[in-house]
Amino acid sequence: MARITDKLFSLEGKTALVTGAGGAIGRVLAKALAESGAKVAIHDFNDERLAVAKAYIEESGVEVLTLKADLTDAKACRSLVDEAHEKLGRLDILLNSAGVNRRKPILEVTPEDFDAIIDVNLRSIYFLSQAAQPHMAAQGGGKIVNISSLSAKHAFNTISVYAASKAGVSQLTKAMAREWVGDNIQVNAIEPGFVKTEFTRPLWDDEYRSEWFRRFIPTGRLANPEELIGATLLLASPASSYITGQAIVVDGGVLTGATWVKPE
Repeated sequence: MARITDKLFSLEGKTALVTGAGGAIGRVLAKALAESGAKVAIHDFNDERLAVAKAYIEESGVEVLTLKADLTDAKACRSLVDEAHEKLGRLDILLNSAGVNRRKPILEVTPEDFDAIIDVNLRSIYFLSQAAQPHMAAQGGGKIVNISSLSAKHAFNTISVYAASKAGVSQLTKAMAREWVGDNIQVNAIEPGFVKTEFTRPLWDDEYRSEWFRRFIPTGRLANPEELIGATLLLASPASSYITGQAIVVDGGVLTGATWVKPE
């Protein structure tokens, strides 16, 4: 007997483009989409990272298409989406997970630092989504899922530009959801807290900061990338047909009002 949950969360017959799939979060989420039935194209800017992601995802017996593009180039963003649409046959899901950061105090941030972060984290999402919208509208709808960050809501030292870019992503999500609701395109975001990836290794490898995390995060630990799968599948699947313009926080309880206790 078919269960309602199978229908709601199945991605059979769907297609997806995942940007930044060479990173830990991107490749885990791309694999989850593929294992749920979607035909997936993965993107990264680096051939080696793409090869690693492809091998990781195909361990499950699924096949993925690899695409390379420089997301700091708006024309390349459009070409990437159009190529994915052409090779996949349609485009049902756009998962914007590419992101970069440069940790510096505000007074040390250069214009080049600022542009490098904004171009990938915010500008690329704008133009990737802009390119995806006509394809999705023509086929009767689609899903755009943006990976934002807890820093969109909570300030931290040395990531001012990153935080500004992610706050922009969360607000852009609302704007796109509002404009495209009539095209049956749901646009939502996920705001992860601290996730254990190569990206955050300088933080969790440090003994002092590791203790800081234990005391600051109510769960007492960083998230694993796999703990973002549930929110992603919800927002990418038919289960979220009436959810749009929302940001789901996956932060281990930080925004409940945790109080940091300085390690002794």
